[in-house]
Amino acid sequence: MEFREIESFLKYFESVRTRTRNLAVCVPEEYLEWRSAEGRFSAGDLLRHIAATERWMWAENARLNPSKYPGHGQELASGLDHVLSYMDSAHAETIKILRDLTPEQLQQRCETVGGTQIRVWKWLRLMVEHEIHHRGQLYELLGQLGVETPPLYGLTEPEVKKRSS
Repeated sequence: MEFREIESFLKYFESVRTRTRNLAVCVPEEYLEWRSAEGRFSAGDLLRHIAATERWMWAENARLNPSKYPGHGQELASGLDHVLSYMDSAHAETIKILRDLTPEQLQQRCETVGGTQIRVWKWLRLMVEHEIHHRGQLYELLGQLGVETPPLYGLTEPEVKKRSS
């Protein structure tokens, strides 16, 4: 997906974030910091990581600044309500930053945290892929815990199978 103006991208990004946010509210408070194994992300870590990278890495690099990623620890937000608020505020700040990008700025090259030069529009596309990747991890983690989660696009797999010929 290539885009040459920011509004079409932001519309797509908001739809992705809505699905992530709908899943995030399913995390039971008592499992917010549960890890499947030592060194693995908890649900809280995943949500804070999505928020922190979006605001402090992806958005900063998109405006040609270096990454300021603060990590994903509980010092950023503790408790589900605070984690969701952190996600929402980081997202609002990111949208405010991105909304001002011109078509010319989208074609500029930014330097990623890894030192790679990439066009800003491609960098932003990777931001969405990054969120989707971590949302998949969150689905898996909640599945391990037996937590009911919303279907991604309105139907569960058994419903799709039943409706298919």
